[in-house]
Amino acid sequence: MAVSYKKLWKLLIDKDMKKKDLCAKAGISPASVTKMGRNGHVTTESLLKICTALNCRIEDIIEICPEHEKSL
Repeated sequence: MAVSYKKLWKLLIDKDMKKKDLCAKAGISPASVTKMGRNGHVTTESLLKICTALNCRIEDIIEICPEHEKSL
């Protein structure tokens, strides 16, 4: 299974936020945002901080996809 953060990036656009704004508001490192930009794995603590900062649920920022979609 692969992880996709497309929903997070769409949410940031809708909220007129940049990735650096997310780092500041959620208290997460730029390295975590970089990992998410590459659809990599981050800690659940980071995901919780993002959800709290953006006042959203986990399914609003992350999607689990079948492995074959990872290469798309």
